Parts: sequence; C-alpha cells; structure tokens
Amino acid sequence: MPNYNKVLLMGNITRDIELKHTASNQAVATIGLAVNRRYKTKEGEDREDVTFVDCEAWGRTAEVIHQYFGKGKPIFVEGRLKLDQWEDKDGKKQSKLRVVIEGFEFVESRGGGDGGGGGGGGGRSSGNREYAPSTRASGNRGQGTHQPVEEEDIPF
Repeated sequence: MPNYNKVLLMGNITRDIELKHTASNQAVATIGLAVNRRYKTKEGEDREDVTFVDCEAWGRTAEVIHQYFGKGKPIFVEGRLKLDQWEDKDGKKQSKLRVVIEGFEFVESRGGGDGGGGGGGGGRSSGNREYAPSTRASGNRGQGTHQPVEEEDIPF
C-alpha cells in the first residue's frame, strides 16, 4: 500500500527560533508556529481557533530560517509529520508529533512592511521559494557560537 506524508502550513512564528548544532555540526532549529482558523458558528458569530504546531528544520534550511525569521513573522512551510518517542526521567513513555520542515516560503506581512527578510507576494508562485534540496547543500557550516547537542538529545 502506498504512503504519503506531506504537511502544508502557513502561520506566524510564536517564539524566537532556537538554533543548535549536533555533535557532527549539523544545524537544527526548533520553531513554534501558530495557525489560525476563522469561521462562523450556526448563529453567525465569528470565531477563531488557533493551533500551535512544533516544527524543526535541519541543515541549511534551519540556518536560513533562523537568519531571516523571528517571533511574529509569517511563514509558509512544507514538510512531513514525525512522531518522536522517548522515556522521561521517571521511565514514563512520552511522545510528541512535530513537523519536519523540508521547504518554506517567505510570506509578505499584512502591513506591507518587513516580510521576514524576503518580501514576495506569499503566493506559491513566488520567486523567493526555498526548497530543502537547495538549502541543505552546506548544512555542516557552523557559526561557532552555538552549543553542540547530541542527536539523541532531540527532542528538546
């Protein structure tokens, strides 16, 4: 049976992006994303739900997102779902579902001001598109200011 794991999300970054490096100097960024859903109730009342999604990016993708985005900036991400499982210090099994970002786009902010460093119209035909294959090309470039982490230390 075929399988397909693809996630497309557009929202705002909820906190400062954390960039770390593994022991092998592979960059990894943790990103919080808020995705809003607006709708009307049967009674005609406007409502809004917010879904908070934890994301991670690796290699050059992580470095570029860390460089050009920050808290409150809009972003469009493409990726896949990943289930992390571990045991906590009490031996209890834990799990967390997150999105591994494989590509992203700059999205112009509503005010027409700073669009996260890249401008662009936010449409899928934007020339500012960053894809994982082109952004992962040199994922081993470290900046020397980040603490190395072990790959088994992730999730954070």
